[in-house]
Amino acid sequence: MRVVFNRSAALGVRTGVGHYTAELFRGLCALAGDLPDAIHIDGYPRSGLWWARNLWAQCFPDLRRGRQAAGNAAGSATGSEVGAAAPSLPQRILGHVRSWGRALHQRHSRAFFHSQSYDLYHEPNCIPLASNLATVTTLHDLSALLHPEWHPAERVRWYDTRFRESLAQSQHFITGSEAVRQEVIDLLGIAPAMVTSIHYGVREAFTPLPAAIVDAIRRRLGLPERYLLHVGTIEPRKNVLRLMQAYCSLPAAVRQRCPLVLIGCWGWNAASSADYFHREARQRGVIHLGYLAERHLPVAYNGALALCFPSFYEGLGLPPLEMMACGGAVIASTAAAVREAVGDCAHLVDPEDQDGWRDAMLQAATDPEWRQRLRAGAEDHACAFTWERNAAQTLDVYRRLVDQSSVRQPAVFAAATRDAA
Repeated sequence: MRVVFNRSAALGVRTGVGHYTAELFRGLCALAGDLPDAIHIDGYPRSGLWWARNLWAQCFPDLRRGRQAAGNAAGSATGSEVGAAAPSLPQRILGHVRSWGRALHQRHSRAFFHSQSYDLYHEPNCIPLASNLATVTTLHDLSALLHPEWHPAERVRWYDTRFRESLAQSQHFITGSEAVRQEVIDLLGIAPAMVTSIHYGVREAFTPLPAAIVDAIRRRLGLPERYLLHVGTIEPRKNVLRLMQAYCSLPAAVRQRCPLVLIGCWGWNAASSADYFHREARQRGVIHLGYLAERHLPVAYNGALALCFPSFYEGLGLPPLEMMACGGAVIASTAAAVREAVGDCAHLVDPEDQDGWRDAMLQAATDPEWRQRLRAGAEDHACAFTWERNAAQTLDVYRRLVDQSSVRQPAVFAAATRDAA
């Protein structure tokens, strides 16, 4: 069985989908190399093209963030309102560059896929490249369809024009949670047998760290001695504005002893959150740290009293699991996939319940026994979410699809491509 895996989402600075792509590809290659049956995993793009595109993504990250910049510039407008505004010259140039890049990528990938005689193509980022190969597509969530107001107009248009085509092209779908699997079945009318939920994993770096190491790096990063934490891009879906408002209603003495630290960049349509932060929250104990290098995230989790995760909607919700893997306490929203991720090991609050968030943060900041009860069992719970398990279950999907399609499997083992994602 020969599989081509599109790892383009792992290029440049990685977000959640980028980490999924990189970790799954790495896990698939490691497993394929140890299995007795003939499984060959190739990453696309390969070799020189991969490194060239990665260098381009690292050097010109704004080409990927153009939609976010447009959203921020448009203030608190909705996605449709942003789309209605006349784009600036730089935005038009970026749009042409992206369109040209997509077209070139499609032509190259189609030629490459069919020159290598692959049996299966896996697209880990929702919309596959055009191909006649049997296709597995990972659908991380359906927020662009369910809540287009949470996304830039360009992204919504892209889904409108390509998503239905991708459904017709794909023979099987993978989701990161059972909650999203049910949405795919119910909303899109996909047969249940064609959709498999496979939980994401937690990277090995997220683990309890010695207090001395945490304190030393925490001070170097400028983090306070005690703090509550939120991790994630600040955008409407993440509900950070309500979290800040709830925090600012805490007693002044509590806020002075325990700031709220926000780790993550300003995302699309974050103007209302940014305005509230600069106008009020910053003076009331909210600290916006912005982007934090991946190597420092485990320290941020380890140093926090609790993670606050008030998202309206998630495909699964990795930050709560990362916090649990570090042995920390989690306050999470009742969004279906988030509940699935945290199980019984978090304090749950409706994302709309501002008073509930205030009360939970007050307890986290002032009651060590309450925090300890949340931490009990959290690390063991997170240990069940591994990328090794994700890769093994994904390989099972490949096998089932190839068997069902009666695709010829090569008799001789071919070593998996091991380029680092």
